[in-house]
Amino acid sequence: MNEPELRRRWTRILPAVFITYSLAYLDRANYGFGAAAGLAKTLHITGQQSALLASLFFLGYLLPQIPGATYANRRSARRLIFIALLGWGVFAALTGVIRNFWLLAIDRMLLGVAESVVLPAMLILLMRWFTRSERSRANTFLILGNPVTVLWMSAATGFLIRAIGWQHTFVIEGALSVLWAFVWLAVIRDGPEQAAWLSQPARTALELELEQEQQSLPQVVNIGRALRYRNVPRLCIQFFFWSVGVYGFVLWLPVVIHNASAQGIDITGLLVAVPYLAASIAMLVVSHLSDRSARRKGYIWPLLILSGIALYGSYLTVGRSFLLAYASIIVAGAAMYAPYGPFFAIVPEMLSKHVAGEVMAVINCCGALGGFFGTYLVGLLQAWTGNSKAGFLLMSLSLIVSGAILPGMKMAQKEVATSTAA
Repeated sequence: MNEPELRRRWTRILPAVFITYSLAYLDRANYGFGAAAGLAKTLHITGQQSALLASLFFLGYLLPQIPGATYANRRSARRLIFIALLGWGVFAALTGVIRNFWLLAIDRMLLGVAESVVLPAMLILLMRWFTRSERSRANTFLILGNPVTVLWMSAATGFLIRAIGWQHTFVIEGALSVLWAFVWLAVIRDGPEQAAWLSQPARTALELELEQEQQSLPQVVNIGRALRYRNVPRLCIQFFFWSVGVYGFVLWLPVVIHNASAQGIDITGLLVAVPYLAASIAMLVVSHLSDRSARRKGYIWPLLILSGIALYGSYLTVGRSFLLAYASIIVAGAAMYAPYGPFFAIVPEMLSKHVAGEVMAVINCCGALGGFFGTYLVGLLQAWTGNSKAGFLLMSLSLIVSGAILPGMKMAQKEVATSTAA
């Protein structure tokens, strides 16, 4: 391939992908700061209702992913994400305006619907632009929008809420997505064939390499057969348990740290940011090692088990030493996020592009279901017990189960050859 010219993909596509997913994550994760800043008290709702509001996002997030992935695969991921940006920006801003509990519940569910198509559509877009040897790193730049967003959001949102209140903060952060939608439309194209900023030889070379990769994969004819393909059910179950741990962690960490540290919301934001800084660094390192070695599984399950053990350490120490519990949280955050790049590189190496997008959407649906249970149950346990210990135990067990599911999975043929040679 024309490497110097094709390096422009990394500076043109990935920044836009990163910012878009970052805004999506901002508008779903800032709820935890609203909860820590007194959302329930302002709206006169119970702790159980607050937990339900946090989790309803994932019910909306669950169902539209498969038809969204089908549209992105057959028509345009770029247009679909543009529409989603407009939708979730409006619904996120309304979170700061609505005062009625049930209207807010509907709004949070619709926010989930609007954001549901983003990850599958983004993964499909990256499949069209990056080859097998690049895909773990490309996926990581996408999913870095998750921890990096929480990193800067934890600092910025805490201070913003302190300055203008959680309602105005939600409105401002939602409006950013609406404005960014038009930048996205101007910058992104669905594939190399539409990219005027690449020369014809560079476009042809990239398309040829991507097509050669497809010829070596099983040509599964439809999504029904793909879901019965080896490893797909295992990946669905594994991602469910992974997401129970991750989303319980993301949505309720501000509340947990706020209660345990007895600090103000601005200092809480800074404390919440540190685990996500560690996670961002770990993701970059692991994705680089995974692409360089052409191995995936070995960079996923050990880290998930480590994250579960670290959360269990936090469970044991949270009532005795805030510093020990906090150190465990930092390790857990880094280890639970680090494997995302290799994980989402597995399916495009296992199935052809005709069904890989829809299969990733199904896997992400299982993650959304795990996110619903993780968010709701962790919030419910927090409300029932008045502390974070039971919720951290639940997240710990879920992450350990998630890691334990993968070791028996048969690797892709290329990974088998690589690990044998090593």
